[in-house]
Amino acid sequence: MQIIPAIDLKNQQSVRLYQGDFKQTTVISQSPVEQAVSIEQAGLTNLHLVDLDGAKSGRPVNRTIIEQICEQTDLKVEVGGGIRSMSQINAYLTSGVDRVILGSAALNDPKLVQSAINQFGADQIVVGIDGKNGQVAVSGWLEQSQVEMASLMASMAAFGVETFIVTDISRDGTMSGPNTAQLSQLQVKFPEVTVIASGGIRNVADLQQLEAAGIKAAIVGKAMATGDLPLQTLAEVNARVG
Repeated sequence: MQIIPAIDLKNQQSVRLYQGDFKQTTVISQSPVEQAVSIEQAGLTNLHLVDLDGAKSGRPVNRTIIEQICEQTDLKVEVGGGIRSMSQINAYLTSGVDRVILGSAALNDPKLVQSAINQFGADQIVVGIDGKNGQVAVSGWLEQSQVEMASLMASMAAFGVETFIVTDISRDGTMSGPNTAQLSQLQVKFPEVTVIASGGIRNVADLQQLEAAGIKAAIVGKAMATGDLPLQTLAEVNARVG
């Protein structure tokens, strides 16, 4: 299984939220760049970055930190949070970021996703579908919609999106285990896409359960920060990919 360690950025620091609640913030590292370097030194190859301030404000806020991580590591970096325009996508992709995650835009501005796929290709554009009780949440998870996660995935797949990061907000940062049933259902329903698991992963058993359910990649944040899934363990799981 491919492991993608996560760093969430807030006020230029690495933090973790509990169920996406900005009021329940724990600082993980004062230096996200040093944290990224340690992830690379452990032997991992990918990094998931979320600009939490950007997700809330609707524009990139922690871009300087993100660019520094790209400059100082060879990690394959994906970035999400507050990306709402083609110019913002282009700015990230030309500054070292490997792929951009569109979340709220997928629901609020689907034409942007279509244009981005057409211009940059499916290998550089990922759609993040975050939800609760099967329905999509947007704007840094501050707003709940009535749109079903599966229907949003269907419309995005029709545009040519091939990779989806699916997060169950109720599990995120809780160390309560991933929503394997939901993830598996989406992967089975859309066999032509890659569903990346996000939210609630706490141990190797969770990763094995996801793998057995047909999920090929997982984002790990809280368990990495707490030491329940140390970098060395994540690197060992990641090394078995393929």
